Amino acid sequence: MSYQYHGGTNFGRTSGGPFITTSYDYDAPIDEYGLVRQPKYDHLKGLHRAIKLCEPALVSADPTVTALGNYEQAHVFSSKSGRCAAFLSNFHWDKSARVKFNNMHYELPPWSISILPDCKNVIFNTATVGAKTSQAQMLPTNVQMFSWETFSEDISATDVDSKITVAGLLEQLNVTRDASDYLWYTTRVKISPTESFLREGRNPTLVVQSAGHVLHVFTNGQLSGSAFGTREYNKFPYTKDIHLHAGVNKISLLSVAVGLPNDGHRFETWGSGVQGPVVLQGLDRGTRDLSWQKWSYQIGLKGEAINLASPSGISSVDWTRGSLAANKQQPLTWYKAYFNAPQGNEPLALDLGSMGKGQVWINGQSIGRYWTAYAKGECHACSYTGTYRQGNCQYGCGKPTQRWYHVPRSWLKPTRNLLIVFEELGGDASRISLVRRSVTST
Repeated sequence: MSYQYHGGTNFGRTSGGPFITTSYDYDAPIDEYGLVRQPKYDHLKGLHRAIKLCEPALVSADPTVTALGNYEQAHVFSSKSGRCAAFLSNFHWDKSARVKFNNMHYELPPWSISILPDCKNVIFNTATVGAKTSQAQMLPTNVQMFSWETFSEDISATDVDSKITVAGLLEQLNVTRDASDYLWYTTRVKISPTESFLREGRNPTLVVQSAGHVLHVFTNGQLSGSAFGTREYNKFPYTKDIHLHAGVNKISLLSVAVGLPNDGHRFETWGSGVQGPVVLQGLDRGTRDLSWQKWSYQIGLKGEAINLASPSGISSVDWTRGSLAANKQQPLTWYKAYFNAPQGNEPLALDLGSMGKGQVWINGQSIGRYWTAYAKGECHACSYTGTYRQGNCQYGCGKPTQRWYHVPRSWLKPTRNLLIVFEELGGDASRISLVRRSVTST
């Protein structure tokens, strides 16, 4: 029927996982925004009513199970006081059945249960769904974001203020203590001017094994590439050529945790972060292992350290103004804008379809992580009959797994609401918009 009754939002960094989106809706009868989803809501309401009518028999007797056919059964609860409730089931996934029970005939739809609170009259069948439906839409508001401004993280200073410098690679959560999603691993590599790759116009290859969920690699302050985990709690590789020059080169690895594991066997022992090996390939002397040389560690981002997402912290830095600020699409960039609250009482959301990955705050309150990752799979005609499989009733294939992010109206002021966005990959903030959720029923 439903995994949960009311959907929800993982505000802040509260989503478990990893790789669980901010929305925790699960197609619930009451959605994440507090709106009724039909026909599931009325169908579940009917089931609750039927079970309530069966209560006197259910709580005072164990069931008697009787076969009514090859795929059909009757589960009967009979109390000493004469109360009787019956559940007639048809386990065949695509064929209806006509059964005889208590000298009466009943039609059972495929893969369904009929509930008889008095062992005579059917008042509910799980496969018989009412005609009422609802359709949710995200509609535009007249809200305009004012005067986008930006601030970029200083990647060149990732090891300047580091308080941790050790030989070898440390596990991420033991270092950060979950104070931040982000941990910088920084080391330096000296390249001899006689290296042949410098003359031949080719680049060596950096190989990193990470147990984190996201990895961004920077070489001498420039983004070299990113990699993402594809399975929970498994290591994933980063393999890409990097540009190095003669002399000392700085390699910075930004490991990102996207939710902490909250289930599974001994999940408290699952590690995160860059666990190695980290090697350079394509040098004159072959492969150089960087794993056990000195690494400096910095917990979190500069913007986090100065509380840049709060109204009191925004004055700590010099923001860049201008018409190109919102769509500069640089990695590790903070965006700032103000907006007025729309009139009405419909639920609100931010449309972040133009962004990559990061976090968002409104008036200092975090509405959570966002990640415009695209759903894979095959969407086809939906049927809930038969045993549940993960591929049943998939929709939204090829579209972002989440595009709209819930903004509680209680967090808004009538005017001049502060919006802060931190973008890891590079997005177009000029296309961010505030939308309203509307549901129509038929």
